[in-house]
Amino acid sequence: MAENKQHYLDRLQVVIERLHDCGANHRETVPVHEKSGGQTLWKGEVEVFDLYGHDQAKVCYGWSHPTGKQVKGEHLVTVLQIPPVISPETAVRAWIIRDLEAEDKNDWRQRADIQ
Repeated sequence: MAENKQHYLDRLQVVIERLHDCGANHRETVPVHEKSGGQTLWKGEVEVFDLYGHDQAKVCYGWSHPTGKQVKGEHLVTVLQIPPVISPETAVRAWIIRDLEAEDKNDWRQRADIQ
């Protein structure tokens, strides 16, 4: 299991470094359980990376999220610590909001195409 976790952290670090054009070092893993109205919106572990060489952020949060309704693959998510994102929890909330907004836009586009 430790090898799998280290491989995952290495992949996430590479994505962060390439996407945000800076260096990154893993600091810690934080469990996050985001709920709304008693329903779980997201539950998992958020990896916290210290950044160096980034002009706006000193921290980046990252995690893996399944893609597709049948969970065929994974999507590595990264969120920079730039206010209002100030913690692993607010990083997950910001991602959920962005994801829901993108889903609403896609639903609207699909409805518009049908009409």
